[in-house]
Amino acid sequence: MAWWLMKSEPDVYGIHHLQAEGTTLWDGIRNYQARNFMRAMEIGDRAFFYHSNASPPGIVGLMEVTETGLVDPSQFDAASKYFDPASKPEAPRWDCVRLAYRATFPAMLSLEALREQFSVEDLAVVRRGNRLSILPVSAASAARLFRLLGVEPDA
Repeated sequence: MAWWLMKSEPDVYGIHHLQAEGTTLWDGIRNYQARNFMRAMEIGDRAFFYHSNASPPGIVGLMEVTETGLVDPSQFDAASKYFDPASKPEAPRWDCVRLAYRATFPAMLSLEALREQFSVEDLAVVRRGNRLSILPVSAASAARLFRLLGVEPDA
């Protein structure tokens, strides 16, 4: 099982949305590196849900990958802000995964707290100016995150 950190703005799609829906397609990713990270995901992988562009930003919950290799439908929807006119149904450019809600943590682990506890090498989200919305997390860093959050990994 691999670990990931996935960012979303809470007013666009927050942990409360995922909790209410139970599952979601993680669509609208338009960065090739983030897309490639999604392509590396496997069913059963876990992802920390990170609220970005929030005050403060930070880790708020946990998700599980339940489906992989899905075609992102928003790339073909002309009304979507994620529409990609260069992408064709016979050769889609953008993928997505389906994620299931696992937990909302009792307290947010803020970016400030993460910067106090992790180096850039340990957790890429602490790098200043990092805008990538999907990042891998090592098993060792995931274990540290759970200790800091005060919850068990199978939350």
